[in-house]
Amino acid sequence: MDLLLILSQEHDKLPLAELRAVLEIENIETDIEIVCPGLVILRKLNEDLFDDYYKILVKRLAYTHEVHQLISECDCEDLDSTVKSIDWSGYVDENFAVRVKRFNTEIDTVGTEKRIGYLILSNTENISVNLSNPKSFIRVVVYRDNFYLCFGKYKFNKKYFEDMKPHKRPFFHPGCMSPKLARCMVNLSRVNEGDLVLDPFCGTGGILIEAGLIGAKVVGCDIDWRMKRGTATNLEYAGVIDYKTHVVDIRELEMYEEADAVVTDPPYGISTTTCGEGASGIFSEFLQSIEHSMKKDALLVMASPDSLDIDSLLRDVGFILLERYEIKMHRSLTRIISVIAKIH
Repeated sequence: MDLLLILSQEHDKLPLAELRAVLEIENIETDIEIVCPGLVILRKLNEDLFDDYYKILVKRLAYTHEVHQLISECDCEDLDSTVKSIDWSGYVDENFAVRVKRFNTEIDTVGTEKRIGYLILSNTENISVNLSNPKSFIRVVVYRDNFYLCFGKYKFNKKYFEDMKPHKRPFFHPGCMSPKLARCMVNLSRVNEGDLVLDPFCGTGGILIEAGLIGAKVVGCDIDWRMKRGTATNLEYAGVIDYKTHVVDIRELEMYEEADAVVTDPPYGISTTTCGEGASGIFSEFLQSIEHSMKKDALLVMASPDSLDIDSLLRDVGFILLERYEIKMHRSLTRIISVIAKIH
């Protein structure tokens, strides 16, 4: 069985990198087919675990807009016969809507939706079309001359990342990371439900919220007591209950339990609290101090400004760079997201 994914195209590499990381940590065996930028098919998924895999991807992924079960595929000439050959009673319950998404094609979207909807109605009994609030959703993706007929069983909560923006949470401080990027960083760290995630510069708790919502235990530390208290407030607001927060300088951090992953956005802007330390000094001391708080196979996923030479800092400590992604935030700041492993 196959799943079709429509990825965000707001970044050229992060969506696919996040997907690969989730497939890896969730042990989802599949063949990845990249149809075109923003369109991916996961082939040959285990039929017995298909529903579980579908739910996992919808729950975890941040830079993916849609995940659908791929029913069938054909070219333009075979579209009518293919639609007629499908037993739609297994996908449509009471009423439905057809929606077309185009990639590299100029087909008539509305006309194609009507055409496919008519064919489904003509070959199925006791159903109707409901365009405003359909019980069943049929997604048709068209790439060039190829049609992918899909069934949308589980939906992303598209309002979540909007509703959980930093300024909408109870405790806010300027310079917070977006929840979408925070979730992606958590996924890049390859943590799973029940794992321990540490953010030693927790700020307002955005990264910990995303880790907690996928089922991880979370620990947040900050040198500023206001951030420690604000993080706890925001975690409670988001419904994360398995957490601990501490006021501590990273140089003095002693973890009772080693972390399965460290995911963090150390302070480097004018709106952050650095207690007199420059960005280079903060990152250097952080890298030197954090290794003993991590399990042997734990990953460190870290944001940093492009003005900082992370490579030279890594050479001086026991870490190695695995992945790196650049994100243009605004004219004066490009964030670097680094996935880093301990050298064994």
